[in-house]
Amino acid sequence: MARVGGRRYAMAQPPRRQDEQQAWTAYKPAAIAPGSAWRQERPALTAGEIGLRIAAVEERTWSPDPKGAALLAVAIIPARYGSTRFPGKPLAAETGKPLIQHVYENVARAHRLSRVIVATDDERIAAAVRGFGGEVAMTRGDHATGTDRVAEAAAGLTADLIVNVQGDEPEMEPEAIDALVEMMASRPEAVMGSLACRFTRAEDLSNPACVKVVLDAAGDALYFSRSLIPYPRDAGGQVSDPGQWLLHLGIYAYRPAFLAELTRTPPTDLERIEQLEQLRVLYMGRRIAIAVVDRSSTGIDTPEQYAAFVARCRQQTTNKGIPYHDL
Repeated sequence: MARVGGRRYAMAQPPRRQDEQQAWTAYKPAAIAPGSAWRQERPALTAGEIGLRIAAVEERTWSPDPKGAALLAVAIIPARYGSTRFPGKPLAAETGKPLIQHVYENVARAHRLSRVIVATDDERIAAAVRGFGGEVAMTRGDHATGTDRVAEAAAGLTADLIVNVQGDEPEMEPEAIDALVEMMASRPEAVMGSLACRFTRAEDLSNPACVKVVLDAAGDALYFSRSLIPYPRDAGGQVSDPGQWLLHLGIYAYRPAFLAELTRTPPTDLERIEQLEQLRVLYMGRRIAIAVVDRSSTGIDTPEQYAAFVARCRQQTTNKGIPYHDL
């Protein structure tokens, strides 16, 4: 279940009857309107895979406009070989697949994306992506951030929306990506969007690696911080219900023109102090729309975190009875 723009979203099963499936696949809605429900079919990635769908939980349903054009959303995954804490991370392959393949295939399961591209300056990563049939965009090697790399890869694309998925996020839920795209489709005035979820552990609120975000009444970000915001003054800084705080998830959606504008804008003092690039957007006086989803994903920054990911993959094989390199 996700909450987007004040509406709750839930998983919906694909149409069961052939006539229903034909009716839904005949149209691709441009946006979700209030009181609407959206479902879309696309071929499964593997035989027998059942795609999850996101539908607005409303009393009324929406009949799609046959003249409407779908929002063309392209995911770009920035990936670099060099890493201070984990050199060569995208090519780590203890599961039988390189990490970048796990990320790519997981992102490709999102139903609201028309294309997935890995942006890199490293031929080793590019060769690995081509090896599993993925698409690569070669970029310059002097980019300061992943956003800059995404912007270069996006410059020549025809797209309504660019989704930046971190190259070390192999467990970002496809339905969460769909929720982000759906929110941007339903809010055409929003130049940028991202995701958040509620904290589940109080101890994580004191961890500066867990970025907090506070929202206004419209669901837009007021501020992001590594500190505890809002600060519970009357409780002396103690948190009894961590679910009252929001954890920011590192995935972004941009209108292409704004992405170009953002990367032309120099870093700001707030961004440098917190080391949070999204603060540049707020400093520019622009807004970031936030969709609140149920769960966070676990990024991989260190070899220890990668080892934990490998262990989770192996546990899934025990539960599902399939080779973990096929997950």
